Amino acid sequence: MASASAGSAAGSSLRRSRPRYGEAVIKGLLLAAALVSVATTVGIVASLLPPALRFFGEVGFGEFFGGTEWTPLFKPPSYGVLPLITATLTTTALAISVAVPIGLAAATYLSEYATPRTRKVLKPVLEVLAGIPTVVYGFFALTFFTPLLRDLWPGSGEGPEIFNGLSAGLIMGVMIVPTVASLSEDAMSAVPQSLRQGAYALGSTRRLVSIRVVLPAALSGIVAAIVLAISRAVGETMIVAIAAGLKPEFTLNPLQAMQTMTGYIAAAGEGDLPVASFDYTTIFAVGLLLFVLTFAMNFLSIRLVRKYREVYE
Repeated sequence: MASASAGSAAGSSLRRSRPRYGEAVIKGLLLAAALVSVATTVGIVASLLPPALRFFGEVGFGEFFGGTEWTPLFKPPSYGVLPLITATLTTTALAISVAVPIGLAAATYLSEYATPRTRKVLKPVLEVLAGIPTVVYGFFALTFFTPLLRDLWPGSGEGPEIFNGLSAGLIMGVMIVPTVASLSEDAMSAVPQSLRQGAYALGSTRRLVSIRVVLPAALSGIVAAIVLAISRAVGETMIVAIAAGLKPEFTLNPLQAMQTMTGYIAAAGEGDLPVASFDYTTIFAVGLLLFVLTFAMNFLSIRLVRKYREVYE
């Protein structure tokens, strides 16, 4: 009797362990979502390549990557993309210099110092910044932050121009603070509590635990958050198009007007360029370069995450 009941229980357990139809459907939906992501990436590359190849068929790589003047829509045209690259790197560096310190400080406070009740209130409020349209940030930088900088600028210098990379970069940094803070806080909260308890048992203060234990243990997630923030800054369009201006100058001076790669794509795409013209292919050449840069940063992020990932049992 006992053996029969045991056999029945074992058979029932085996039946429950078999995958159900609902699980198969969910697995299929997840696979479809992954394939859609891959197909989207392939579609982007397929749409960029033909016009970009047409462009590089007439403009050499040396002229494109070595030239310091970008005037493809004027006569005579110049196709040196360095002014767009330097403007993109300048505004991105300014944004990261704002977002990383503030984001990591906010993440450390939320993870290590804030009470659960405070964290429950502050984290959603912080993430609201990520939901504000970027065009709002752009007009804020142009109509409020730039005049404020010009009024408060020290010394006898002229200070920032009306359109400048400094305002665009700093306000873009404020925009991506939630990206760094939220993802870093998630990585720090995932660190096992036993590591903190062991450090406290050895007499460490909360500051030492945060800096010497939690931050190194969550380094892979923090690196991923920073690289994602860099990608977001490189690909930002509206803030730089509104606040930085549309003047492609080969300069690293953030007080001057400059045009980023995304700013050029937005400006040229909204213009009167005929779709079949050669000038129109410049959009795809810059877009392909932007795609390659973003892909390289994401690839670097994956390598860094794998290198510094900590696995806890």
